[in-house]
Amino acid sequence: MKLATFNINGIKARIDALPRWLEIARPDVVALQEIKSVDEAFPRALFEDLGYRVETHGQKGFNGVAILSRLPLEDVTRGLPGDDSDEQARWIEATVLGDKHPLRLCGLYLPNGNPVTFDAEGRPEATGKYGYKLGWMERMRARAAELLTSEERVVLAGDYNIIPQAEDAARPEVWAQDALFLPESRAAFRRILNLGYTEAFRACTQGPGHYSFWDYQAGAWDKNNGIRIDHLLLSPQAADLLQDCRIEREVRAGDKPSDHVPVWIELDA
Repeated sequence: MKLATFNINGIKARIDALPRWLEIARPDVVALQEIKSVDEAFPRALFEDLGYRVETHGQKGFNGVAILSRLPLEDVTRGLPGDDSDEQARWIEATVLGDKHPLRLCGLYLPNGNPVTFDAEGRPEATGKYGYKLGWMERMRARAAELLTSEERVVLAGDYNIIPQAEDAARPEVWAQDALFLPESRAAFRRILNLGYTEAFRACTQGPGHYSFWDYQAGAWDKNNGIRIDHLLLSPQAADLLQDCRIEREVRAGDKPSDHVPVWIELDA
């Protein structure tokens, strides 16, 4: 099973580029982020004609996640548990029925968290957008822990808006006071990992220079001034099936690209 995560930064903007990538890469399942579309306006027929089942959790103009799958899907749920008042469309789950094994896929778009305010001692305050990010991550940790108790094969795939280590940024010093790289953000990410999840890319590839996002501004792509913020975390049962994980960086050089590129795993599923 080839399973990818891809922040497309707007389905309307990627209406040609996304189908083109799907026809070339031919993933079995894709978790999409930032579709920036309500469910009713998502161009389902375009992807159904390519052989994909389509499940969306949309929001007008912002956020929004979706799952495209050539394989059957069951038990689709929308929204991250833990806060019924949260109206942001950032989480979708489904059971994917692979040829060999089923797996529970959670597609996520973790909050950015900026701007961050700092107290008089220079410590970040858990308020506003940054407070929402940390609170969302704690809810995600609780859901990730709950999923482990099922002993299912679980994949948490998406745009985490987290730079895990300094080696995951071309210029880590630039991100020192950014919500994506603050120690509190990275600690929250590690708390999820430390439940027993495997970060797929680092299980397959070590060292610096591997990025999944390049800003549109300041020639970031030409300078390779990127960061790695798109991740796939695997439960022990899913990690046992991991065969490969790659970042498709060349997609960023295509026509009308997203600022993110796909990251995919191969599972013996």
